[in-house]
Amino acid sequence: MLMATRAVTFLKKHKIPFELVKYEHQEKGAKFAARATGYSPSHTVKTLVVEFNRGQYALVLMAGDREVAMKQLARAGNAKRAALVDSVTAERLTGYLVGGISPFGTRQRLPVFMEEGLLGCGTVLINAGQRGSMLKMAPADIKSALDCQMVSVSQS
Repeated sequence: MLMATRAVTFLKKHKIPFELVKYEHQEKGAKFAARATGYSPSHTVKTLVVEFNRGQYALVLMAGDREVAMKQLARAGNAKRAALVDSVTAERLTGYLVGGISPFGTRQRLPVFMEEGLLGCGTVLINAGQRGSMLKMAPADIKSALDCQMVSVSQS
């Protein structure tokens, strides 16, 4: 049963359309969520928490079948370096458990970088802020709701 996560509350407050998709969470990761929901990994968005330089954090929205090219991301963020943060830091910054991190309603407001290739998808699944719950929505709605900076930083 989905509690009203901060992500769902955020979307309802801002009148952003979404459909809730539930699945049995057995392991974290967009690839597992894609298999469990029958959705394509290329249309299942993972939310990554990164650190630029020292102490500058951001979210990166990336297709589940892609990896982030960190050097390109650092350039996009006007930083010397970019790296994924550890689970403890990700949970502290977002207020969500790893495997359930949503970019909506995070504890700290963070800049959001979105892989531009996602805009070519009609709809995507993105975490609803609780393990086993995804939001089916238009990438353009995600972009406008979070004021995403569009980037090309994916690699296979």
